[in-house]
Amino acid sequence: MDRSIHLAVVQFKPRKGDYAANLARLAGIFSQIDSLDPRPDVAVFAETALSGYFVEGGVRDVALTAGAFARDLQAQYTSPVSTPRKLDVCIGFYEMWNNAFYNSALYVTLGGEEPVIRHVHRKLFLPTYGLFDEERFVDRGFEVRAFDTEWGRAAMLICEDAWHSLTGTVAALDGATIVFIVSASPARGVWPREDEGPVPANLKRWERLARDIAEEHGVFVALVNLVGTEGGKTFSGGSIICGPHGEVRAQAPLWDETIMSISLDPLDLTRARSDTPLLTDLQTMMPHLMRNVDRIQAGERLILSYDDAPTEGGPLTPAGHHGDGERADAPSSEETARRPSEEAKPRKSGRAKKNLRAAPVRAGKSAKAGSGVDTSRNGSEPLPVMRAQATPAGPPPLEIDAELTAGWLVSFLREEFERRTFHKAVLGLSGGVDSAVTAFLSARALGHQNVVAIRMPYRTSNPDSLAHAQLVIDQLGIQSRTIDISPAVDGYLGNEKDADPARRGNVMARERMIVLFDQSAKYHALPVGTGNKTERLLGYFTWHADDSPPINPLGDLFKTQVWQLAEFLGVPDVIVQKPASADLIEGQTDEGDFGISYAEADKILNWLISGYSPAALVSRGFDPNKVELVRKRLAGTHWKRKLPTVALVSPTGIGESYLRPVDY
Repeated sequence: MDRSIHLAVVQFKPRKGDYAANLARLAGIFSQIDSLDPRPDVAVFAETALSGYFVEGGVRDVALTAGAFARDLQAQYTSPVSTPRKLDVCIGFYEMWNNAFYNSALYVTLGGEEPVIRHVHRKLFLPTYGLFDEERFVDRGFEVRAFDTEWGRAAMLICEDAWHSLTGTVAALDGATIVFIVSASPARGVWPREDEGPVPANLKRWERLARDIAEEHGVFVALVNLVGTEGGKTFSGGSIICGPHGEVRAQAPLWDETIMSISLDPLDLTRARSDTPLLTDLQTMMPHLMRNVDRIQAGERLILSYDDAPTEGGPLTPAGHHGDGERADAPSSEETARRPSEEAKPRKSGRAKKNLRAAPVRAGKSAKAGSGVDTSRNGSEPLPVMRAQATPAGPPPLEIDAELTAGWLVSFLREEFERRTFHKAVLGLSGGVDSAVTAFLSARALGHQNVVAIRMPYRTSNPDSLAHAQLVIDQLGIQSRTIDISPAVDGYLGNEKDADPARRGNVMARERMIVLFDQSAKYHALPVGTGNKTERLLGYFTWHADDSPPINPLGDLFKTQVWQLAEFLGVPDVIVQKPASADLIEGQTDEGDFGISYAEADKILNWLISGYSPAALVSRGFDPNKVELVRKRLAGTHWKRKLPTVALVSPTGIGESYLRPVDY
């Protein structure tokens, strides 16, 4: 009789905050699952699958009780599925329970007269660091427990729960044979990884976690991640199934919605646990380990005992209870295992074993052939000495996996345009590398027929800028317009005779945004920004001009990384190789304005924003003057990367107390 467990992993892309619309999509998904052969026993969705993850204060809008959620799922299941067969569903949601909100996972059996809730797991470890702020909006759970299903025993973990190895251990000790990890972890890390393929760096970390839980405890692990984007953060998908030997059985694709089905043989658990009985060993030692934990929690100090100092009690007697520690004269467990019949016999003197020792080899001599003596192990020669090369910690590398990065940013653009219900993009095409790369990515994401490039020269602009922009237009086959901003700029500056070059440049930059947003309305196209991370960190942009477009695919890439991506995409060499310039003032270059090259600035910025002090950089050989130059620009331009400061006078300040994400 086939006792296989048939599993369906559903990589789902929710529309943030729209629970009703996301729920309505499940009817079609359940219908697809019902038609699969073999038909799945369990369908597993990701964390916060029907609301989106980064909802901030919107938790109170989308949270519901487990019972109400189960009834909603039941209604979606029974409408398209005529078969009487049941389906188990494991799915993450924001829960309202006991007058509090939780990030929870529900396991429910659908298809009977009423849905049957098997378990609700409430997330224990709430990330509140970096880009996460979870504990501000939901409460913690405090339990990890396995539970019974019709096919066996399972447990659920939510995202960071799985980063703490003890949670997998608790689940396995409670009898779980499958651990479901539901996750909404944004992809991070575009640098190349040898022999691991073009995948985000943190996804490989997730794979290692899942494999370790599976192998250490002899369980199956299903790790299911969201797909889609939320406020610029992209969920990668790439869900995986691990077998009890720690091997990856299946992996879903990156970025895309998918239903991935697989059958799991429970006998694999028996084979794995027989081959490597780590869970059995742990079950045996748990009482002793728990006593250790209790003593640590109680703050008891370890009283060290060794050699021939006798103590009261036995080796299991807690320190401080009828003795000072383990009996030093008792044989160790290892010793007892080697010689159980000699446990009570006195030890023989070392002289009796003298003939077993290898004869020393004099320095400069080698052992005779066939003597069986290995001078590297038992001889008198000095041991070889090696000096390991130091590999000090540092920030993420600036080298990128260009293929991965391009796919990632194309996915980001598609998601943002779909969510905002736009089909066309409009962008300013300057003839520089940033706008060229943005045009290439937009054409890949939307199709060349849906990209409109606007060239906006001023009368003093370098003629090469127009020519280089035309190269991109011709190569991609995108629509274009050329709008001379000279009359508009001069019309204003004609009344401002004392305007210095900086003021004049800012007027030009802001006039270009007036044009771009008006063309956006004309073409019903979404403006796409082109600024890179280096410019943003150094404040090298005009406030409420270059930073105005609502989406920007390059804003988290350093300038040197944009150049790498440009070469991969096939941007014309003349654009990639020429000195970067805002082309606002004749003869101007970016690096001339900075007083430092992009290559040097990127390295210094990468270290500084990764938490290293200027002194730490100088100690590593960076030029102190250049470090200080970059530090001052970084520290003096935080205001340009924020919205205007608003005087807070109420308890519901927008962006302070009333919190909703940009894409809610």
